[in-house]
Amino acid sequence: MTKNVKISIKNLYKIFGPTPDVGLEYVRRGMDKAELLEKQNHVLGLRDINVDMQDGEITVIMGLSGSGKSTLIRHLNRLIEPTDGEIRIDGEDIMGYNEQQLRTLRRERMSMVFQKFALLPHKTVLENAGMAKNIRGYTTSDFEADARKWLARVGLEGNENQYPHELSGGMQQRVGIARALVSDAPIMLMDEAFSALDPLIRSDMQDLLLELQEELQKTIVFITHDLDEALKLADHLVILKDGEVVQQGDPQEILLNPGDPYIVDFISDINRARVLRVRSVMAQRDNGDTSFAGDISENDNLESVLLKSEGDMTLRFRVVRDGEHIGTLQMTDLARALVPTAASTERNKNAA
Repeated sequence: MTKNVKISIKNLYKIFGPTPDVGLEYVRRGMDKAELLEKQNHVLGLRDINVDMQDGEITVIMGLSGSGKSTLIRHLNRLIEPTDGEIRIDGEDIMGYNEQQLRTLRRERMSMVFQKFALLPHKTVLENAGMAKNIRGYTTSDFEADARKWLARVGLEGNENQYPHELSGGMQQRVGIARALVSDAPIMLMDEAFSALDPLIRSDMQDLLLELQEELQKTIVFITHDLDEALKLADHLVILKDGEVVQQGDPQEILLNPGDPYIVDFISDINRARVLRVRSVMAQRDNGDTSFAGDISENDNLESVLLKSEGDMTLRFRVVRDGEHIGTLQMTDLARALVPTAASTERNKNAA
């Protein structure tokens, strides 16, 4: 099924400084981030960003500190104004929105989950969960049923009357997710939402998000600096460096075919068996195939197939989707997919 573009970013630039329009002209002539700061005392936030985000998918924007990822997400609700460019949501150019239209966008069409939870300490868990609707004029009795439902879905049933300081960090972030869900907004912006959590809790929250997304099919824009998290969550991955898009696309495709030395370096230490999926390395179905070691799902990771094969590289498996035979995976093809790129191998050799 073809999905619609929910958010479209075209030719977006952001220059920080007293005369951003002047800085923009230097950037358009080819001046990079370091040179712009040194010679013009302006900071290049974003350069010519072009990204389409599909309805019902998770778009992950990742990069190291200073790459521009948090700057980018704050353009989507115009908390930061661009120096130049276009942002469309459902086909509408939000750069032309007035104050009332912006309030509606932020209150009803978008929700935001923050790294530091942003819960009101004097409000109960139930009241925090319903905050978006409370701001829109709803009373507690209006949103209580919804708030209780979503608090239960995120594992906080029975905690409704507690206060934020009585909850662990992971529980507080669950309240933040419930609050976003109670708002009924079709778009969720998540800025480093799990990065303050302990690793095990963080993994649990990622699993919860994927479980909820399977059910709700919201358009989620997720910011992270963690590649493992990005590869786990993303339908569409956008990698930034110094305010520019280095590569974007299907995360599996980026992992198998990195298009820039920066990406090669980024993925060099990743556990490829854990993040690569069968669908990325399988061959098309051959109607002559009759002998298989067993069935595997197109979404299984290669690590699970290795365990199933017990290391026997002579085996091949039938790949299925909803019980239908759609492809074949040879263990020799799986092994080739686990070999790092030549550039990555060279990097590791030089570092030794």
